[in-house]
Amino acid sequence: MTSALVERPPISLAELVEEAELLTRVDRKYLVPVAELPAVLAGLPDGTRVLEIDGRRDFAYRSAYFDTPALHSYLAAARGRRHRFKLRTRSYVDSDVHFFEVKTRGSRGTTTKQRIPYGGEPTLSPAAAEYAAEVLGVRLDLDHVLTTRYRRKTFFLPEGGTRLTVDTRLAWELPDGPGVRTPQWAVVETKSVAGASAADRLLWSLHHRPRVVSKYGTGLAALRPELPSNRWHPVLRIFPTAPTPGKASR
Repeated sequence: MTSALVERPPISLAELVEEAELLTRVDRKYLVPVAELPAVLAGLPDGTRVLEIDGRRDFAYRSAYFDTPALHSYLAAARGRRHRFKLRTRSYVDSDVHFFEVKTRGSRGTTTKQRIPYGGEPTLSPAAAEYAAEVLGVRLDLDHVLTTRYRRKTFFLPEGGTRLTVDTRLAWELPDGPGVRTPQWAVVETKSVAGASAADRLLWSLHHRPRVVSKYGTGLAALRPELPSNRWHPVLRIFPTAPTPGKASR
């Protein structure tokens, strides 16, 4: 995987946003063993570029997820509801940049992400709560229920302005509770305006198929096995049978 990062030409964050911001997009997620990532990245088409910021091509991410006491966001996803939402803070750890994001599910499987700058703390500020109410059209009682951490590499494919992200060293933790990690697995995601991209076709050729994966949904289900989780049972098999005590390793 290292050679694929080094050999690809860079793309800056400003260029990536200009070429493929993709706040409204079609997402496809794949679970790929880390050992098989080199074959995936080596097969990306000519012209593929990799995001580089201040000489870095691999970045630490942290997300804090918020839900109602009745877990409306989680249950809507677990039950495959057509109209659902996700609320989180997204922290780009290396650059100390933070956003509060509202993700909603649109027609034909599209995902729309709207966000505002945020302070970075894992609590919901009044401004963020107001923003969520404005986007969702309803005011909700919200609590911090889960934190995720991982490393991400982002690739830009010129065909159709597609992004491909590769998330490794995945870890989940409950607030002040246990955590789980899946170091042998990566979440690979394609993000395109519509239709299958060259990255999707490459993954299919390597016998990887899209999976129903949600970092929030599967992580919370793994840590709270009393919750309904039939939708994610195939994915939950990658998680340890028991969470580790205390917080997941950074």
